[in-house]
Amino acid sequence: MMDNPVTPRDAGRPGPRRRDRHGRGMRGPVAPPQVPLAASRGEVFADLVQDSVERLERRWPQLADIDFLVLDVPRPAEAGEAWNDEAVPLGGMVPSRDGRRGRVVVYRRPVEIRTKGRDERALLVHEVVVEQVAELLGLTPETVDPRYGED
Repeated sequence: MMDNPVTPRDAGRPGPRRRDRHGRGMRGPVAPPQVPLAASRGEVFADLVQDSVERLERRWPQLADIDFLVLDVPRPAEAGEAWNDEAVPLGGMVPSRDGRRGRVVVYRRPVEIRTKGRDERALLVHEVVVEQVAELLGLTPETVDPRYGED
């Protein structure tokens, strides 16, 4: 005698959908992925860097040959011996050589620590990108972006 036979028709069927113990039903994400609320701080920061790069690429098309990266923090060798507010860099650059593309790096955490809101952060990110591009191209920041330092 079989206690609870499984028929082929029931074999692949999932169990019944159940409510949680408070009767509120199945829970989903707080916000859909396309809503800004669902973006991480790192993704939002990378978008600020990308916006700045796009703004500069209109004037300097050669920036298409440069990689722009976001790292959380600089390595200690890049920041110098002392880890104080003055010594920790906000960005860096590596010129192109030996077939490697040039790179501009913006360090997310040092920039976030020095800013209070999104608008202030966007301004500082743009300043860092302009300064690093200027150094990479051998120009002054004012030449790279005539509005540099006005904000």
